[in-house]
Amino acid sequence: MQHVLDAITAGATGDDIAALEIPESYRAAFVKRDDVGMFEGMESWDKDPRQSVHVDEVATPELAPDEVYLAVMASSINFNTVWTSIFEPLPTFGFLDRLARESEWAKRHALPYHVVGSDASGVVLRVGSAVRNWSPGDRVTVHCNYVDDQDPSAHDDSMLAANQRIWGFETNFGGLADLSVVKANQLMPKPSHLTWEEAAVNALCNSTSYRMLVSDNGARMKQGDSVLVWGATGGIGGYAVQYVLNGGGTPIGVVSSPERAAILRDMGCEAVIDRAAEGYQFWSDEHTQDESEWRRFGKKIRELTGEDPDIVFEHPGRSTMGASIFAVKRGGTVVTCAATSGYMVEFDNRHFWMKLKRLLSSHFANYAESWAANKLIDQGRIQPLLSDVYPLTEVGQATRAVQNNEAEGKIGVLCLAPEEGLGIDDPEKREAIGEAKITTFRRHARQR
Repeated sequence: MQHVLDAITAGATGDDIAALEIPESYRAAFVKRDDVGMFEGMESWDKDPRQSVHVDEVATPELAPDEVYLAVMASSINFNTVWTSIFEPLPTFGFLDRLARESEWAKRHALPYHVVGSDASGVVLRVGSAVRNWSPGDRVTVHCNYVDDQDPSAHDDSMLAANQRIWGFETNFGGLADLSVVKANQLMPKPSHLTWEEAAVNALCNSTSYRMLVSDNGARMKQGDSVLVWGATGGIGGYAVQYVLNGGGTPIGVVSSPERAAILRDMGCEAVIDRAAEGYQFWSDEHTQDESEWRRFGKKIRELTGEDPDIVFEHPGRSTMGASIFAVKRGGTVVTCAATSGYMVEFDNRHFWMKLKRLLSSHFANYAESWAANKLIDQGRIQPLLSDVYPLTEVGQATRAVQNNEAEGKIGVLCLAPEEGLGIDDPEKREAIGEAKITTFRRHARQR
């Protein structure tokens, strides 16, 4: 891929890039089908991605008519890469095998290895015969909603498609690689003022937060709403806080350390709860939740904002769902997209039904929502959450850091890009938006 990198770095034209030879193999991060049982009998936190994620050459797949070859300049770590790497809750090879049964092109995905990664920024190298809106040389980011547009279930909201998948998790040929195969309807323009690594960390988490809070498919946040955000400096929480601020609401950010509280205040979030300092114990034992702790939590929220939250942005799952259902106001909405602390959630249904509260599920975002979220990044209204950057050779360590909740915001991974800071196409726009705003999470990480 060196000749590809040289061409991109030299500012080659689209025609020049289209003429580049596509290599027969490329460097990628992947897990192996033969390794699925390697962690059997171990607790989840003892399963180490550094043992299961490999970086090596893999064969370049053939290009389908609706796909592009993408030179991946940078990618990022999402929690689905953690799940893939520890083979929980299921090994992802079952996803690939089911996909392979759908069509001749889909058969490519069932391999002895799974190239992971659900984010990317890069340059289009080659387009399939059915691709209309993209050309070689285009600088793009990738969203991870992978759908078959021949299925009628995909044409109202593609997240409801019968065969909706997440690219790089439920498909092969993901973004943690020097090259990727991407459907044309996953592509979005790269924000022109961002570096490759800053542009690579947004699409999955930013789009998820947009759908949860802003979209008609989500909580439909309005001006003046107060929104409780769990994990408010995390990969989706940090975007959620920005959407609340940008939309005229009041975020209440819940974090777990003074350092993370400082990031929130730097972002403009004034109502901050350090749950570690408060010492909340929502579960008195493995089977019993403590309602008095819910009440103490609700009292703290009212001390900060004077009211119960209109919306709770929920993703920890088992550890917090009972408190979320209790804390949200009468008639309010809890919107959830994940369960990082466990998916068998429990709550007191009396506080739910008698106060007419709503529990709303959300999962990633459709193309229109992803495009709208990306546009807000490009306009500088929403900022990237990049905190740390690793080379592709250290992707196992980067995944371990996310698994252990060691980083705020998002971890970027340099793929073809040889160093940080490359890829800015509009330095004037960057200056107008403000370096300090764009790099809030990176600056705090460097101060640690």
